Amino acid sequence: MQESPSKTDHGTCAEIGDGLLRISSINLRPLDLSDIDTFMVWATDIKVPSFCTWEPFTSKEDGINYIRDKVIPHPWFRGICIDNNPVGYVLVTPNSGNDQCRGELGYGLGSKYWGKGIATVAVKLVADTIFKEWPHLERLEALVDVENIGSQRVLEKAGFQREGILRKYFLLKGNCRDMIMFSFLSTDSITLL
Repeated sequence: MQESPSKTDHGTCAEIGDGLLRISSINLRPLDLSDIDTFMVWATDIKVPSFCTWEPFTSKEDGINYIRDKVIPHPWFRGICIDNNPVGYVLVTPNSGNDQCRGELGYGLGSKYWGKGIATVAVKLVADTIFKEWPHLERLEALVDVENIGSQRVLEKAGFQREGILRKYFLLKGNCRDMIMFSFLSTDSITLL
């Protein structure tokens, strides 16, 4: 298993916005327990985990335990930050053995930030840095529910290639779901905004 990457943020990007919300900088950084209040804003948002395996958090104590026990020890889990305040998350889960050349991308964003290009910027930042931090990685994958059109658009705009539909591939909240496989290869080029 790969060692945790350095505890630095991963850059800022050009300004984006839709006229209602102006974003001066987006960066990725490790979360810690001091982020609990901003974490709880999006972790309790019932819209955020609709296509995720987790349910909205219901208590601050559960949030603290999750950050302490799952987020901090994870090899690559970052907050998606606007002006250094976490509004979502992005993670890369490494594989091992014969599959160690692949990592799986996952992300979530507070619903009030949807449709503003923030997730696309975050995914581009990951694709721009993960292959440098984990040189053994050749392929970054993302599985997306066929009904999650917004996430499909994020990955396409970030330069991921749609590879195909995996029928009855994943159990999500008790239902067997079709998933779409997206990939980004270490040789793919990335253009940050």
